Amino acid sequence: MPLRAEVGTFLRTAWGRAYPRVIGMSREKSWILFDVLLPLLQVSAYVFIYRAIGAPREFTGFVVLGGAMTAYWMNILWSMASQLYWEKETGNLELYLIAPTSRMAILLGMALGGIAATTLRAVGVLLLGTLLFRVPLAPTSVPALVGVFLLTLIALYGLGMLLASLFLLWGREAWHLANLLQEPVFLLSGFYFPVRALGFFVALGASLVPITLGLDAMRQLLYPRMMEGLKFLPVGVELGALAGLGVAFLVLAHRALRFFEDLARREGRLTLRGQ
Repeated sequence: MPLRAEVGTFLRTAWGRAYPRVIGMSREKSWILFDVLLPLLQVSAYVFIYRAIGAPREFTGFVVLGGAMTAYWMNILWSMASQLYWEKETGNLELYLIAPTSRMAILLGMALGGIAATTLRAVGVLLLGTLLFRVPLAPTSVPALVGVFLLTLIALYGLGMLLASLFLLWGREAWHLANLLQEPVFLLSGFYFPVRALGFFVALGASLVPITLGLDAMRQLLYPRMMEGLKFLPVGVELGALAGLGVAFLVLAHRALRFFEDLARREGRLTLRGQ
């Protein structure tokens, strides 16, 4: 197949997989309300705790930003990592495997659709939280802030692509793994406080989840004075690490996809335990 035709097929596949997620946002409008208001309740709890102990106002900003970013991590776990396993359970995965297109295009479409749908929830939490709690926002560099955010999403959804393949290989444990990675990551990645509070080496280990570095870098750009003694690493180092993680996760995701395709052809199964 000519390169131009391959690229066209790749792009059409990605759009075809993203389309249901993008359009689905308008199918049930009540979900938008719940997706914004319910996470805001958790954010409010942490805000009132910080206010009760007399913490600086910037800590309210830490919480609101972390609360907005939780939407992306939840999307990674339940709409990316677990998706291929659920497709297998519903009988759709075979269609993906026999389709004359790239499996990476399918995962890319899942990621793009997930980003579009999740950004609506994240922006809603961020705007409402900022207005309700009067969060101070004074970014030192808007382009740098946008760059950190985009690199975080690339690395994060690269991790989601990798986990989608691994969850499929591990079979029925996928559901338990998704639950296992939910609340602990909220703690270890510092969604509601600077991750440096956990200690340097714990924060270093938590940096395997890109949102750890992304949150720390965005907080440094929004609240440089407050983060001076609370930052984990300089912003430049965290940007480089996010770029490296993004490339590494995408390469590993591609290899994992090739592995389970080869497993399916050789042994007629898609999991390591024949489930």
